[in-house]
Amino acid sequence: MNSKERVKTALFHQEPDRVPVTVSFVPEFVERLRKQLNLPSHPVNPHGGEVHDLEEHFHLDIIQYSVGIANSYYASDEDEYTCEWGIKWKQAEYKTRFGFGRYTEIAENPLADEDRINNYQPPDPNREDLYTPFGKVLEQYGKDYFILGVTVCTIFEGAWYLRGLNRLLMDMVYDEEKANLILDIPFHYHLAAASNLTKMGADGIWIGDDVGTQKGMMISPEMWRRYLKPRMAMFCQKLKAINPNLKIAYHSDGNIYPIIDELIEIGIDVLNPIQPAAMDPVYLKRRYGKNLAFWGTIDEQYTLPFGTVEDIRRETLDRIQKIAPGGGLILSPTHHIQLDTPIENFLTFLETVQTQGYYPIKVE
Repeated sequence: MNSKERVKTALFHQEPDRVPVTVSFVPEFVERLRKQLNLPSHPVNPHGGEVHDLEEHFHLDIIQYSVGIANSYYASDEDEYTCEWGIKWKQAEYKTRFGFGRYTEIAENPLADEDRINNYQPPDPNREDLYTPFGKVLEQYGKDYFILGVTVCTIFEGAWYLRGLNRLLMDMVYDEEKANLILDIPFHYHLAAASNLTKMGADGIWIGDDVGTQKGMMISPEMWRRYLKPRMAMFCQKLKAINPNLKIAYHSDGNIYPIIDELIEIGIDVLNPIQPAAMDPVYLKRRYGKNLAFWGTIDEQYTLPFGTVEDIRRETLDRIQKIAPGGGLILSPTHHIQLDTPIENFLTFLETVQTQGYYPIKVE
């Protein structure tokens, strides 16, 4: 099988030739990786852009291409910058044993001032320049790879980037009209972007918002049902009207047990990233494996950055043996691989999947 066939087979809950695998990286890890491999340097969008030589080099199975507010994370190398959404970002430096990295943090929310809400103009989601590179990606990779359109930070996260988290949460409790007005801004933008990517030929669309913490929901399930579920249901309905075979992946970090049944109800096909410190992958497979596929499950909090090579191999084999039978698994780390991760740990994970992940799965 080629990568497209492999991923599609797994997502239709059948067994492909081997378990599909994909990975994304923070820019600083990519820089280390490229130096070790003697590959040329390129700008990095962890959610997927124009350059995909690492996917080719490592025989990964998914090519991602992102349109939307999440691209603002790495929109500039400047210490402070304002993205096209009017959000002011600043770079925060951190230190690891492999050197210094930088993460972007929000410094100013453009809709913190209530007087700006009614007159706010978001970027245009139908600009041709957003999709011209995607056409090239489809032309180069569309026959052999599963092409995933990315519009993450779809509703809730996009809204609080604009308004501020505390303010949006207060709006959701005390001013439903205002909350709906703000939530609709990223919702309508990302729905238009995802529709365009689907019409162009994406095999899947990745949506989602972080609504879970390590211990439980970040907002109550009732609040999720009031504000997010109807919009996500419409999102899925609109996209699958364009392509009934489209697979829709939903992302939320953390523990979101209370809403999983409802994600299935509204049309979600794939759950990501399945943080093992927050939710049990084996339990999820046993309970939801007939209705959901799972993408992720390899721990990026502890195992990948701090585990031994044997720890990596053991966890990867555990996921293959317990989650992969019957299909429905795409193995990947639960986040972009971070700067503090040893390259040998990443390579061990990849080598284990690509040599030990063949069907029929050998269960020890």
